[in-house]
Amino acid sequence: MSKQTWNWSTPRLPEPARVARWGHFGQPVLLFPTAGGDYEEVERFKLIHVLGPLIEAGRIKVYSIDSVAGKTWLAGTHSPAYCSRVQNLYDAYVYEEIVPLIRRDCESPDAEIIVTGASIGAFNAVASICRHPDVFKLAIAMSGTFDLSKYLQGTHNQDFYFSSPLHYLPGLKDDSAQLRQLRQRFVLIPTGEGDYEDPEESWRLARLLGAKGVPNRVDPWGTQYRHDWITWREMLPKYLAEFA
Repeated sequence: MSKQTWNWSTPRLPEPARVARWGHFGQPVLLFPTAGGDYEEVERFKLIHVLGPLIEAGRIKVYSIDSVAGKTWLAGTHSPAYCSRVQNLYDAYVYEEIVPLIRRDCESPDAEIIVTGASIGAFNAVASICRHPDVFKLAIAMSGTFDLSKYLQGTHNQDFYFSSPLHYLPGLKDDSAQLRQLRQRFVLIPTGEGDYEDPEESWRLARLLGAKGVPNRVDPWGTQYRHDWITWREMLPKYLAEFA
């Protein structure tokens, strides 16, 4: 299986940008890691392996990047204002640097991208499609942690507000171009119901999206599916085979 990596310095991240890509042709898929994960986490935990048949068949090209959540929200060493600012810059990094890289690599200046992830990676997938429906066509948000306000110690600022779909989506005007375009997209929200899963977070997101007219679907996978890679290795190939 072909693999390529890139790295460069960016003012939008506290550390250098790193990207990995697997595949040679097909629908581009941007895969966010879990909270503490890096750009090769999906390979170490065998997610790339189970996606191998789709990659080798030229149906998908998978791109993965580093997470910032492990060194911000979960680190417990930074202020909520700092974490919110980094999260907002991370979104800008994805839109201004990763999307153009993917489009150049695919030799398609207007390629639409599927975005996916698990846990906080699911938050980033949903945040990306909600803020940028002009480039992301589908989000597959597995076992999502969608409400980051629990890390804010009761303080909200503008950076956090615009980073969190649960907070800014209710205020989007019906006639806004962003919401009109988002209503042409689809958010798929699969969730386990076993250990360490919180299906209510998925349903809360789905209710909000539905109230704003955004097509979405929650897929509950049952109590035998826990918050772990064994679940996501089963989920993602199924959905990408269906939608890619």
